[in-house]
Parts: sequence; structure tokens; C-alpha cells
Amino acid sequence: MIALSDYLILGAILFSLSIAGIFINRKNLIVLMMCVELMLLAVNMNFIAFSHFLGDTTGQVFVFFIMTVAAAEAAIGLAILVVLFRSRRSINVEDLDSLKG
Repeated sequence: MIALSDYLILGAILFSLSIAGIFINRKNLIVLMMCVELMLLAVNMNFIAFSHFLGDTTGQVFVFFIMTVAAAEAAIGLAILVVLFRSRRSINVEDLDSLKG
């Protein structure tokens, strides 16, 4: 049987990789969005692990809400990304600092 600490270690590794990905790669918006999704995945894994080992379904309910927010974030983020690429011909974060409303 896999212990709770194994799940928590895997979740911490995934969370650390996503934080490192955000700090290392600050140029590409797609990679930044993937790192945020990986961060949410790590949090979901911890919720599921605690929910299973404590015998409570509250963590699983939180995971459904987080997945809903992550799906909406991905859809809206990709739509904004497409609009920015059409107008700027680039998805680099450095090129987006001169946006004017």
C-alpha cells in the first residue's frame, strides 16, 4: 500500500517543478500557463490523498471546483493568447509590456 507521505512528496515535487518553471521561463505564455496548471494538479493530488486517507469526501469536492476553475482559466487564457498573437505576432511576455488600453 502506498503511504500518504508518498503522495505528499510527489505533490511537493510537482509543485516545486511548477514554481521553478515559472521563475526560469518568463518569456513564453504557454509554458507559464502550463506551469500554473501543473501547480493546480499538485494541489489536487494533495486534496485527493488527504481525502482518501481521512475517509472524507470534502477534498474530492474541492478538486471538482478546482478543475472547473482550471478549465475556465485555460479557455480564457488561450483565447486571450490568440487575440494577443493576432495583434502582436508574438507570445513573448517581454513584448506585452507596451499594451495600451
